[in-house]
Amino acid sequence: MKEFRGRIAVVTGGGTGMGRELARQLSAEGCHVAICDVSAEHMAETKALCERQAPRGTRVTTHLCDVSDERQMLAFRDAVQESHATDHIHLLFNNAGIGGGGSFLKTDREEWDRTFAICWGGVYYGTRAFLPLLVASREAHIVNTSSVNGFWAVLGPNIAHTAYSAAKFAVKGFTEALITDLRLNAPHVKVSLVMPGHVGTSIVMNSAAVLGRPSPKEMTTEDLVPYRDQMSHQGIPRDALSDDQLRAALQKIGEDFRDKAPLTGAAAATIILEGVRSDTWRILVGEDAKALDRMVRTAPEDAYEPDFMTRLRAKGLFDLSLQPEE
Repeated sequence: MKEFRGRIAVVTGGGTGMGRELARQLSAEGCHVAICDVSAEHMAETKALCERQAPRGTRVTTHLCDVSDERQMLAFRDAVQESHATDHIHLLFNNAGIGGGGSFLKTDREEWDRTFAICWGGVYYGTRAFLPLLVASREAHIVNTSSVNGFWAVLGPNIAHTAYSAAKFAVKGFTEALITDLRLNAPHVKVSLVMPGHVGTSIVMNSAAVLGRPSPKEMTTEDLVPYRDQMSHQGIPRDALSDDQLRAALQKIGEDFRDKAPLTGAAAATIILEGVRSDTWRILVGEDAKALDRMVRTAPEDAYEPDFMTRLRAKGLFDLSLQPEE
């Protein structure tokens, strides 16, 4: 699919981040776009941005939907058909995701299950809901967002990252399995697996809101205990920061993740769309993702050893540790 003009694309998690940028770039080319998100406010911002650049006649619709709920996804599908007056779509971007559920042992199960349900269930339910509309098109493409954590299940030797990683591994396996399934049963429908590295989005702050966590400024001393545990695992004294200093550090981590990433959401969206145009099934997003992929493939047995992270940081990659400021 070389051109997107006149096509119909569905983008989950289109309120912010890569989803917003995908919607912007697609609509700028004259592609009709339907986005869903749990935030009406964020979607309104995305729609306004799209409509400033989109050619006349390009439709951009917004739909409140929790991708982890199959009934809501089916309702989203029905709303897309009605609002776009269509019995088919051409592009499905299963992009929605959050971070959370770090420890299988210590994290509250509700948070763990919620993270897994959004990051994996959203892809599964999205594909289930929209596959008939994709098959009904003359040509179509499914784009599933996994992560580098879909082949490297950690953020470092001292940071548990189980729910997100398990979900992203599931997305990777599902997408790779679809390659053959679609080739056999619907060869006009293609599929791509997106594995971003560090992309500048608001996922850290958005995830906290979706999970019902307080913002750093609102955290109590009890809320800060898990972060002090993380400091201890990293060899930092638990009392190295006061509560106020730790709140400020957590706020800064979220802002720096968004603002100081090696790749912007817009650049990531461009890479993804180029991958779709070239019918690339495996889309690594960012030089950090490519470097990590090479390292894990070269020495998979070493991927979870402390020295592996040391070598990553020596390359200037994935330094997400919580450190007190000087």
